[in-house]
Amino acid sequence: MAGKDVFTTSCSLTDEIHEIVRDRILKGEYKIGQKIKETQIAEELKVSRTPIREAFKQLENEGLIDYIPNRGCFAKGFTSQDIEDLYAVRKALEILSVEWAVERIDEDQLKQLKEKSDLMEFYAGRNDQKKVLEINADFHNVIYNATGSRFMAQILRSYKEYIDQAKKTPSYEDHFLNEIFEEHRQILIAITERDAEKAKEAMAYHLDKSQSRAEVLYHVKK
Repeated sequence: MAGKDVFTTSCSLTDEIHEIVRDRILKGEYKIGQKIKETQIAEELKVSRTPIREAFKQLENEGLIDYIPNRGCFAKGFTSQDIEDLYAVRKALEILSVEWAVERIDEDQLKQLKEKSDLMEFYAGRNDQKKVLEINADFHNVIYNATGSRFMAQILRSYKEYIDQAKKTPSYEDHFLNEIFEEHRQILIAITERDAEKAKEAMAYHLDKSQSRAEVLYHVKK
């Protein structure tokens, strides 16, 4: 079968092509407004154009490409409004999640948060961006699990994954890493004190700062 060496058997060709093109759009390899050519992808991946067209339909439904009749498909990528909207939705959900976590977190989960905070401080002090951002994700996952709501955890992971995939490869200034650690430390303190209002304020502040850092990465102008 064409493309047998490129694709796994666990997903359909359409799904695999969708993921490849989606990843390129989110990473900015296809610029906003750039035409994405079926023939070029078909030649590169050694597949027919039928699964490519199906993948394009999925991407259009996600709002990542525009289909213009008689002209083709064009990358939409992320605009400043898209980023703002993503963070607004995530912020509302994260604030609710930390409120629930304060009420429902157990001692083992509190211990996990403390360990993540200590690790983040360690790697922030060594300017290790990759590790700080990995631990950042782990820290939030503990909070999601502490809500006791599998629906909340699933929705938040989905939003966070979308934001993370939308970012270009991070290249933060060193002081940003210490900021990220301190923001998480304040969230940890509030949860440990079982202070829901303080936790919500700390989470809101962290997400506002996170959005500002994302806008720096994107060179977004208000």
